[in-house]
Amino acid sequence: MQKKLLNLLTDMHVLTIKSKQEWEKLTNKHLLFSFLQNWEWKEVQERLGNDVNMFGIYNNKRLVAVFLTLKLNLRRGRFLFVPHGPVLHPEISKQKALKTIKHHLLNLAKKEGFGFIRIATTWEQTPDNQKIFSNLGFRTAPIYIHSENACLLNLKNKTENEILMSFRKTTRYLIRKGLRDNVQIEVRKDNSAINAFWKLYLETSRREKFHPYSKKYIEAEFNCFKKSNNAIFILGKPHNAKHYTAGALILFNKNSGFYHQGASIRTKEPVPYLIQWTAIRESIKRKCTYYNFWGVSKKNRHPKNWGGLSLFKQGFGTHTREFLPTQDYIISSRYYLTYIYEKYLGWRR
Repeated sequence: MQKKLLNLLTDMHVLTIKSKQEWEKLTNKHLLFSFLQNWEWKEVQERLGNDVNMFGIYNNKRLVAVFLTLKLNLRRGRFLFVPHGPVLHPEISKQKALKTIKHHLLNLAKKEGFGFIRIATTWEQTPDNQKIFSNLGFRTAPIYIHSENACLLNLKNKTENEILMSFRKTTRYLIRKGLRDNVQIEVRKDNSAINAFWKLYLETSRREKFHPYSKKYIEAEFNCFKKSNNAIFILGKPHNAKHYTAGALILFNKNSGFYHQGASIRTKEPVPYLIQWTAIRESIKRKCTYYNFWGVSKKNRHPKNWGGLSLFKQGFGTHTREFLPTQDYIISSRYYLTYIYEKYLGWRR
């Protein structure tokens, strides 16, 4: 086995992947804790006007790793960003893969004038994984762009009742109450659902004082994943109510359902709980291994107002997988201006 592994790590090179089929040859075979390395995410970013590259690491013509990379030109700096990647073949050494990725992106950054490389991986937060990055000259970024953990509900080989019984007692009660009270839930795939969700989303952002994604962003996310039947809106309201009081955009890949966007108006009826139960049941139908509630509060990295939402997610019998904090590799001294500005942004959060 060791000889086979050593052979795999020779003659590695990076090529651009232009085929969705080639990309999914690797990603569909692995348990992913994010959708940000899905081919659909490339299409989302292109709709938003961002420059995105799909790179693969090959060993003797065999694809052993992929990493979607964004070229970001932001007010706070110009950098190359790998969101929740790379995705690796289980036989490949993380150290060797990261070294290959760093070498490739460093050449690209120097050629095109980017100030640093940023990688937000879904590798577990362990001393060994941190050492891999540290040994290659990376440092912890001052701020996160995407969630640095995953709040996961394990669905594998479990019945709906077993999953329901794993929830916190209060969560179970509110789901059952919603069912008794005939809370109305709609699973929507039509584009008009975007407007209904958007209205709720804006109201939620004003109440919770967060900066919302643009409507263009929500539309791109929904429409790009919908093309492969991997996006639904779930909207809900109290029985006989005229207007929706809660909604969620749920995305899917081969192994997980993801609660990525949510919105609600505060009411006495437990509509958000029924929305999540509906999303979990949809994930079970799709034979997903996990339902992923996305991120929960992480000390010194996330805003304090994440507390209530985190408590809500944790009531569904979840466990948290902590990712390694986002890592930066400095290329230009301009990075330090970005660092100072992002430390300020982190403080404001």
